[in-house]
Amino acid sequence: MGMIVHKETQRRSELDDMLTAELRERAKAEDRKDDELVADADFTRDLKRTGNFSWIWFVLIGLALISLVLIVTI
Repeated sequence: MGMIVHKETQRRSELDDMLTAELRERAKAEDRKDDELVADADFTRDLKRTGNFSWIWFVLIGLALISLVLIVTI
């Protein structure tokens, strides 16, 4: 069996392919720009790692959730 392809359909397909390729290139270029901006951000220079007592925050949040549940259920 054969397939009938009109020239207009073929032109649209070629145009779609060209547009898709161009949009992919633009998306890749924007991704590169975003990565560069994050690396140069001022707020990342003064960041510190979490200290040894970070587990206390988890305990406090857990206690707050437990107390909230007790308040609501009683």
